[in-house]
Amino acid sequence: MERFGFIIHPISAKKDVARKYPIAKYLPESFIEWVMTYKSPVFVSRIEGVKSLTGTEAEGVFVGCPLCTRQFMTLSPEFCYKRIIQTVKLAEENGAKICGLGAFTSVVGDGGITIAKNSNIAITTGNSYTISTAIDGSLNGAKELGKDPKTSQVAIVGAAGSIGRVCAMIYSNIAKNITLIGRNPEKLEVVKNELNPNCNITITNNVEEGIRDADIVVTVSSAVDSIIEPSFIKTGSVICDVARPRDVSVKVAKERDDVLVIEGGVVKVPGDVDFHFNFGFPPKTAYACMSETMILALEGKYENFSLGKELSVEKVNEIKALAEKHGFILDGYRSFEKALSKEDILKIKQKAESKMQNVK
Repeated sequence: MERFGFIIHPISAKKDVARKYPIAKYLPESFIEWVMTYKSPVFVSRIEGVKSLTGTEAEGVFVGCPLCTRQFMTLSPEFCYKRIIQTVKLAEENGAKICGLGAFTSVVGDGGITIAKNSNIAITTGNSYTISTAIDGSLNGAKELGKDPKTSQVAIVGAAGSIGRVCAMIYSNIAKNITLIGRNPEKLEVVKNELNPNCNITITNNVEEGIRDADIVVTVSSAVDSIIEPSFIKTGSVICDVARPRDVSVKVAKERDDVLVIEGGVVKVPGDVDFHFNFGFPPKTAYACMSETMILALEGKYENFSLGKELSVEKVNEIKALAEKHGFILDGYRSFEKALSKEDILKIKQKAESKMQNVK
């Protein structure tokens, strides 16, 4: 039996902590966050029933790091490192041989390198498989809407980050026109110079400007709040939102029935898996970052994998092949935490075609 652990944390101190401690609803968020800085990591649940197509089985644990998104963004990296390392230790004490860093635990500081150096077990951010599923999800979504990626305008939001950079590298070998979007134009220039020279690349630090003509958008920023509003989006486009918290405003779901917004990295896990914890996904499915940790455990590959800010296309291809070997597959489409049927997508396509026809 192979064994793994995965770290989760509350997105919002007030909202998520109140799910377990209802009194938190009546307390100031700043006070809740202050209390959380003194709280130790917690065991959340046991994960059972993960079984590869090869017959190998694995079980794991969810362990909770008691810091919310805003704290990871505002507290010192050293303090965050300490809490994450303590949480990894808890996973190790529960039998894990590899631990995945979920949500903002994978973003802090150097992207898991310091955590790995100070842990007794292997560490991964899960970002390589996240990239693989973001690319596949966005390409599949484009196909559903009749878009040819070779002739489409592609935009990568958060292109200077570890995930966005590799997404851009892969897409530069598929599409002819790409816009790189991020807060730091100098970093975007560095990424631009790494891409296929035959691709037409533009850069901008303005999200609205960068995506307004895009047919395919992959958004992977580390923003705390949504950065894509309904008015920014081109009719008939597909947006793959990999970020957590999400980059696309919930207002898009209410106001734009002519665009396809999908969550990146929703994966069906092989076997009769039971997470014993509800993180908002249908049964037997998980985020790609969680899935990468399970894949590496099933492979018995107990070594540091997706770490740092310089991920590679080679790692993406390697984890994609291992995912296929063990039976992990993309599980349809989800939009704003709801499953999308073929009929739902057809309605979006028809609405987009109707709007574009009226414009003509």
